[in-house]
Amino acid sequence: MKKCLPMIVLAAVVIGAGFYFYKQSQRSELSSDPRFASGNGRLEATEVSIATKLAGRIEKIMVDEGDFITPGQQLALMQTNVLRAQLAQAEAQRNQAEKNELSSRAQIQVRCSELEAAKATVLQKESKLDGASKSYERFKKLFKADATTQQKLEDAETAYLAAKADLLQAQASVKEAEAAIEVAKAGAEAAKATIQATAADIARIQADIDDSLLVAPREGRIQYRIAQPGEVLSAGGRVLNLVDLTDVYMTFFLPEEAAGKVRIGSDVRLLLDAIPGYPVPAKVSYVASVAQFTPKTVETRSEREKLMFRVKARIAPELLKKYITLVKTGIPGVAWVKLDGDAEWPAFLQIKKLAK
Repeated sequence: MKKCLPMIVLAAVVIGAGFYFYKQSQRSELSSDPRFASGNGRLEATEVSIATKLAGRIEKIMVDEGDFITPGQQLALMQTNVLRAQLAQAEAQRNQAEKNELSSRAQIQVRCSELEAAKATVLQKESKLDGASKSYERFKKLFKADATTQQKLEDAETAYLAAKADLLQAQASVKEAEAAIEVAKAGAEAAKATIQATAADIARIQADIDDSLLVAPREGRIQYRIAQPGEVLSAGGRVLNLVDLTDVYMTFFLPEEAAGKVRIGSDVRLLLDAIPGYPVPAKVSYVASVAQFTPKTVETRSEREKLMFRVKARIAPELLKKYITLVKTGIPGVAWVKLDGDAEWPAFLQIKKLAK
């Protein structure tokens, strides 16, 4: 049995090496096929920074690195004691303004009643003045005819002048009552404006309080906790880094002769180093319109010296959600693009079912 063991190991090594060289020969043969093109790249995903809107201290962080989160899930809470004090102050100012408005409305009613009373007094004084005027004129005629005394004429004149003065005073009271009404109306309008201003302050402060609770904008996984509870951040300070695992893609580069044949929506197969036996289906979602010198991520020197076009292949969100717990970013691989829509994928790029 011990003598057979080395032979079994040797056979396994030979079979494995043969399989490897067979795969390599397949890929080498496909590289010369004008119906296909390939480029190196790494899996990337859309990253979102969860940041605070206002400056403040972090009170609590509800998630850890690696946690999967759902849209709307609570992630972190900033301290809101100052905001809540401002909210209470604004609410008190609004309540006072509402009372001032009620008081001004009541004053309008009182002043309107005073105006009506003043107008009635004017009518009374006008009637009294009319009587005094007629009496005075009568006494003047009697005095000319020596039918009355000087004293009675003077008394009639005095009564006439007094009635005239009373009428002027009553008319002044009417104007005073009208002015008081306008003042009361202005007070009511000022109170109303204060109510609107404080309501706007309350809405703003409440919005700031609501924004102090940081929630997930989309589905994904927490990549980093950038800050910790107790830390004070400035406005826009980052708390968490979120990776959207439903928006995963690979960026790679193709020469102009191949990039010119690539269309948005073209089929792509991603061969990842982590799972080389399971091609991942993708679609071309972006092709650069301007060529550039290829970055150092492309392996060979001759390729780096060429002008290349950047291409992005995006994996379907439905597929990513199905294998969400297996999705990792940063994994290197090769993207194979079908340039001819009628071409058939070779066997090593045929889709195989991947166990969760």
